[in-house]
Amino acid sequence: MYRSISDFIKEWNKEANLTQNVLDSLTDDALTQQVYAEGRTLGRIAWHVTTNIPDYLTHFGFKVDRVEDEESVPASARKIAATFKDISSQAAQIIEQQWTDESLEQTRTAFGRQESNAEILMGLIKHIVHHRGQMTVLMRQAGIKPPGVYGPPKEDWIHLGVKNPPL
Repeated sequence: MYRSISDFIKEWNKEANLTQNVLDSLTDDALTQQVYAEGRTLGRIAWHVTTNIPDYLTHFGFKVDRVEDEESVPASARKIAATFKDISSQAAQIIEQQWTDESLEQTRTAFGRQESNAEILMGLIKHIVHHRGQMTVLMRQAGIKPPGVYGPPKEDWIHLGVKNPPL
């Protein structure tokens, strides 16, 4: 659990960078990839991850500008990636400016249960990680090699001397 804002910011920046790498690997054509006909597209998930950051922070009392026209998924993968980069950077600044280390200990109702602000911030990261996993699966289905996140993708194991990479 985070005991200081700086601890959170370190983890936030690391996870935002990993997500940025995934978003930077998307193509415009891949944005329409779906798991099933009624499911979200890869573009919808990527845009949700991006636009949800200010929505989430606003819900918990942060003063942050929300994304205009957040319901319209851009047709440009570069636009989604660039917007995420701006928003994730702004989020770190806003959290540093508006909460203190002591703020992390305060509790409030979040999603029907009592949580500390530290748990709420961890939830923001977990939300991004959850959807990042979905995006990498859809990238595979769209024919795109995903970047390494917590380890290399299967194609890169050979460069590490592994002949039969783990599944």
